[in-house]
Amino acid sequence: MALAKAALEVADEVLFVLPAEFPHKRYGRVGFEDRLRMVLAAAAVEPRYSVASTEGGLFIEIARDARGEYGPDVALSFLCGRDAAERIVNWDYGKPGLFLEQLREFELLVAPRGGDYEPPPEMRDRIHPLRVPPGFDAVSGSDVRERIAHGLAWKHLVPEAIVPLVEDIYGR
Repeated sequence: MALAKAALEVADEVLFVLPAEFPHKRYGRVGFEDRLRMVLAAAAVEPRYSVASTEGGLFIEIARDARGEYGPDVALSFLCGRDAAERIVNWDYGKPGLFLEQLREFELLVAPRGGDYEPPPEMRDRIHPLRVPPGFDAVSGSDVRERIAHGLAWKHLVPEAIVPLVEDIYGR
């Protein structure tokens, strides 16, 4: 949510997209439906937040789905942290240079997570830093799940609107 809030400084709308399937992993104990419930509740607090789902999980698939809804003239950017940007840029897409080609259809806004991200020189015009409030690095879904599992305080790390959902979903 910190990423989304920061993105509103440079974008008109933030669209949360939840893929039906991820290309690199499966949903764990908490599936698509429960995750969608949490995203819908968290996004309901800001009128410039929207939520969608998509069949494809790669950025290019999501971008093309969004392009169909928003049209050809809308600039699309994906939000991520430095750690995700490194994985995305270095992912094996099956063809050298394919990710660079994909960046013609969207841009990346990258928040510092464990440090600033320095994109490859040929991508610097399509990958931009996103400034977020201090402390962003300290919050992750994994950390929240770990805290819940060990009975530690976690409610301060999630949006207030989803606390009851998280208690229900992870308390099962």
